Amino acid sequence: MKLVRGLRSLVSLNKAFRFSDSGCVATIGNFDGVHLGHKVIIEQVKDKAKALGVPSVVVVFEPQPQEYFRKADAPARLMRFREKLVALRELQVDYLVCLAFNDQLHEMSANLFIAQVLVEGLNIRHLVIGDDFRFGCDRTGDFSLLSQSGKALEQQGAGFTVESTRTVELEGGRVSSTRIRNALDNNEFQLAARLLGHPYTISGCVVHGRKLGRQLGVPTANVSLGRKVLVLNGVYAVEAELLSGDSWQGVANIGFRPTVDGVQPSLEVHLFGFEGSIYGQHLKVVFRHKIRNEQKFASVDELKEQIFNDIKETQNYFDMLSSHNKK
Repeated sequence: MKLVRGLRSLVSLNKAFRFSDSGCVATIGNFDGVHLGHKVIIEQVKDKAKALGVPSVVVVFEPQPQEYFRKADAPARLMRFREKLVALRELQVDYLVCLAFNDQLHEMSANLFIAQVLVEGLNIRHLVIGDDFRFGCDRTGDFSLLSQSGKALEQQGAGFTVESTRTVELEGGRVSSTRIRNALDNNEFQLAARLLGHPYTISGCVVHGRKLGRQLGVPTANVSLGRKVLVLNGVYAVEAELLSGDSWQGVANIGFRPTVDGVQPSLEVHLFGFEGSIYGQHLKVVFRHKIRNEQKFASVDELKEQIFNDIKETQNYFDMLSSHNKK
């Protein structure tokens, strides 16, 4: 999969290569979580691209539109951009186009978006999009306008067709990023896993922290989050894995560490039975069960006591899970 960043790079690439002489098949969206519904959309794109003999393209925005408009009040991300890139690469998309959602894009009219992004940038042949998709500074861009524009451009040799995305339902509801966030918030990790198609994970590089955990006798791996709004907050039973395949059970705290005046969101993982150093390595953390909410303690000693209680409760959870799986 090739990554194209920015409208200018997209136009330059298209002028040089035109993606292919006959265009491309694309879809546009946030694809936050790359869940089961997203995977069905991508299969639509890939199937049509294969039938036409052209590349498949996924277009996303950074920041996501709601982050641009709502700032800190935007919904928490299920995954950061790097995780999204990895997930889409695994689905064998040909191109991932990342457009900066900035003032220029915000102020672009619907017709200009079609002309500059879809036609000049993508050389689009077929678009797979939700029937509720809205775009353009005046929000006049919708499924109907896209269909009409695609037909009107046929005489200029730049026409394209538009197809609605398929809705995926599971257990009585539509699969969506919002539903997954709600499941995680309600400690329904098994439901979240079914909606995603895999357990919920957060991945990142292990970085140096304040090393307070080591001073308390509970060393932790500090995972770089790269996000300001967290979809999870509290203490969790987790499983963690390195790219090498080495894995451990453990307990993780994700939040702002109020007892020690933390100001930046952090993910700290204590790995059971681990000794050594993994600084600079990529760690995937799989969330299995919530132990408790994050809270502020009156002293570091109280925090230490609670940490050991959290470890005991987490070990009990995994023991119970192991016993259940053996039955």
